Amino acid sequence: MNKIKKYFVTGIGTGVGKTVISAILVEALKADYWKPIQAGDLENSDTIKVKNLISNNHSVIYPESFRLTQPISPHAAAEQDNTYINFEKIIPPSHNNTLIIEGAGGLMVPINNNFLMIDLIKKLKAEVILVSRNYLGSINHTLLTCEILKSRKIPVAGIIFNGKPVNTSEEFIIKYSAMKCIYRVNQEPVINKKFIKMYAEKFPINQLNVKP
Repeated sequence: MNKIKKYFVTGIGTGVGKTVISAILVEALKADYWKPIQAGDLENSDTIKVKNLISNNHSVIYPESFRLTQPISPHAAAEQDNTYINFEKIIPPSHNNTLIIEGAGGLMVPINNNFLMIDLIKKLKAEVILVSRNYLGSINHTLLTCEILKSRKIPVAGIIFNGKPVNTSEEFIIKYSAMKCIYRVNQEPVINKKFIKMYAEKFPINQLNVKP
């Protein structure tokens, strides 16, 4: 019997497309989705976006553990909301399906004064899917992210490149990091259900060793 898988979608920074990639993964794997912490944009949260982008009726979209009003680092957003993010209370939902977990920002984003996003990944015992996007400095940011994942002995399923392709950068990252490129999602003018379904249908599920 296959072990139920948990994948934590993290990025090399903010705005690299974690939510779009999460939606593609949810659709491709008919997986469930959970974002533990949402900071800002509560009327159109990442959870709402994923729900509106997928087409299948199998996936369960779970509510966030913490919803914060300000679009800043969770520890600072919590302070502005006069609340505190109790690390011990970030508990994954009970699920019997592959679970896609979306982080907030990158690995070293503080959750509170004691814990970082990478600590949450370790706690959840999830396998990482790293989202990289090409921009000036992205090679450095991607390789630094890979190095810290290795140093913490966190399992990584691989890298998904999102946005405009730059072959020289992507090839160097894969060669130097020795991590697997799972998929590439190109830059498109419109992100909608059709876009998500198109990329989900082509997603190489065998790269993740799960059954949808």
